Amino acid sequence: MSEKSPEEQTVTGSTPKPGVLSLAIKEKAALYAAYMPFVKGGGLFIPTSKQFKVGDEVFMLLSLLDDPAKLKVVGHVVWLNPLTQGSRPQGIGVQFSEKDGGLEARNKIEGLLGGALKSGKPTHTM
Repeated sequence: MSEKSPEEQTVTGSTPKPGVLSLAIKEKAALYAAYMPFVKGGGLFIPTSKQFKVGDEVFMLLSLLDDPAKLKVVGHVVWLNPLTQGSRPQGIGVQFSEKDGGLEARNKIEGLLGGALKSGKPTHTM
């Protein structure tokens, strides 16, 4: 009988599950403030008090403006704002996956925002 190393004992049977976040953005200004076009493939800032680390996988259910359809998107945490700082809320920035709904979400958001993407208005991340 062989003994398992501590690493094997903690890994066996416990695969980390992605965080699930649901986000409903009802206004174009809120979508502009949350969208991160400077992230490769696009991304969103999601206000949350849940604890995440950079690199964590998240599964998002997004409702955008008046569209009744929810977008299902997989992404990875690329930005952390652990505490509210001035006008920037606590939350995470999530980079869309190149597949798993990410391209669809990016195209939909950029279509909804149109010319507003060129605006110099501050966002939740910049």
